[in-house]
Amino acid sequence: MPKRGKKYLESRKKVVNKTRHHFAEAVERAIDSSYTKFDESIDIAIRLGVDPRHADQMVRGTVVLPNGLGKKIKVLVFAKGEKEQEALDAGADFVGSDDLIEKIKGGWFNFDKAVATPDMMGSVGKIGRLLGPRGLMPNAKTGTVTFDVARAVDELKAGKIDFRVEKAGIIHAPMGRVSFGAEKIVQNLVALLETIIRLKPASSKGAYLRDIVISTTMGPGVKIDTASVKDLSK
Repeated sequence: MPKRGKKYLESRKKVVNKTRHHFAEAVERAIDSSYTKFDESIDIAIRLGVDPRHADQMVRGTVVLPNGLGKKIKVLVFAKGEKEQEALDAGADFVGSDDLIEKIKGGWFNFDKAVATPDMMGSVGKIGRLLGPRGLMPNAKTGTVTFDVARAVDELKAGKIDFRVEKAGIIHAPMGRVSFGAEKIVQNLVALLETIIRLKPASSKGAYLRDIVISTTMGPGVKIDTASVKDLSK
């Protein structure tokens, strides 16, 4: 077991490990346990009752968090012609085509999200091995391969995130910053949970929401009572 620092141990005293809290209370406890001098990120981990090895139990989607993520998102758009200007007007940070592809080949990755028009995917696919491992590859399933580049840029700037269940059946997602306060974090959390509940596979049997834990970047995890979120599906 790794040795924990004094501040972490003091923070952990505020959290009862085996106790599951209503999601609103859990958010408050997570924020209260923050002890760092920087504005920590608040993250959620959700274990689902699915087996991602089966295609019909893959849970993947996107959601625009109502209060964003608390940081400026740098958006790159691969586009040509009039779509370049559309992307710039929407607030994209970087817009181009082959010039950006060459720049990325050279090791440049100074952006957080990427969007591409469908006609650019043939060229973008050539750098897929560079973008994919970093989670930067445009994908039609997440709305980042589209001719409606203005909408895609707007949503990403507003705090749109994409999520996907991992091999262990867990979804990890950022929910904002400690400085947001509990109310805004709860609103973001509800938006994510509503989306995940809506995406429940028909083939998923038994409990769908198995475990939910929320934590700050450096703080201890706070368990959420899954029963407290069931009404969100109604």
